[in-house]
Amino acid sequence: MDSKLMNEIISDIKLRQERSLMPIPAGVSNRHVHLTKKDFTALFGPGCEPTLYRKIVQPGFYACNEKVDIETPKGKFSGVRMIGPCRDYTQIEISMSDARVLGLNPPIRDSGKIENSPGIKLRGPAGEIDCGKGVIISKRHIHFSPSDAKRFKIEDQQIVRVLCSPGTDKETIFESVLCRVSDKYALEFHLDTDEANAAAVKTGDSVFII
Repeated sequence: MDSKLMNEIISDIKLRQERSLMPIPAGVSNRHVHLTKKDFTALFGPGCEPTLYRKIVQPGFYACNEKVDIETPKGKFSGVRMIGPCRDYTQIEISMSDARVLGLNPPIRDSGKIENSPGIKLRGPAGEIDCGKGVIISKRHIHFSPSDAKRFKIEDQQIVRVLCSPGTDKETIFESVLCRVSDKYALEFHLDTDEANAAAVKTGDSVFII
């Protein structure tokens, strides 16, 4: 075998071994909404602002006290929490199980990529709006700060495999996990409730790139 290729294989194996010993905290994402300021005002009334329910791991973001109902002709979920602050686009993130209840077939997308996605009705205490698009199933992903990316030797948009619940009856390997690197991020693996339940993962559990 070519010596250069052999060295590359050995380096890759060593890197995989190193990463497999470096824990990453999991964050389980239930259905939630992101709202523009315009849509927030329509739903909650003029002069209202999103209010803090609790901080979340990602810097600058927080779970809000404000909740909405999401509805289609086939199904409905009440009390869906907003994640603040307001954004430049309204986005509704649900699981595959939620989509079946709602009778929707949303794409699996990275956050913010809402083109050609289905719409839904949102209802708040002050009014309702019909979103023409914005419903997605979030692609499972890992947030990295630049320093964490350097430590893990990860590049932005890289695809990796993630091991969850190692050594248990629910041990699961997730393929095609997107890596996102930004100075606005903190280290965290995001997966939805369907994925978390399948792998017996709770928020705060450690997962590993393999």
